[in-house]
Amino acid sequence: MEDLFRSYWWLLFPLAWFVVGGWHSWLNYRKHRDTLDIIKSYAASGKEMPAGLMDKLNAGPVDDAWTGYSDSRPRRYYRRSYGGWSRVVLFGSLSAGFAYASYANLYEEAGPAFLIVAFVMGALCLSSLVATLTMRTPKD
Repeated sequence: MEDLFRSYWWLLFPLAWFVVGGWHSWLNYRKHRDTLDIIKSYAASGKEMPAGLMDKLNAGPVDDAWTGYSDSRPRRYYRRSYGGWSRVVLFGSLSAGFAYASYANLYEEAGPAFLIVAFVMGALCLSSLVATLTMRTPKD
């Protein structure tokens, strides 16, 4: 059992990502359910609903407080939070570094593995480049 955790310690990061994603989805579900309950109570009593109540349903996920975007416009998380060009440069430089490590045979037995990682990083660089060039900027 100890060897399992020593060999696969890195699995804690994707598992934590899944747990946090599930937690956010559950909080988003609860927010929408509570808002719908309030709307149902207003409809049952025949009272006029506040104007912001329907906007709360369309506001987006719970983590709006983290991103700072509380309006109901479509979000462009890729460009606003990370910047498209920074990902292109990051994946391009990682691809070049792993390709050099494979070519120079820095670690005798790891050359083919570095070449595979270089191809994957190159593919990520190309997909980031395409996403950056084709993404429209939001009209504020």
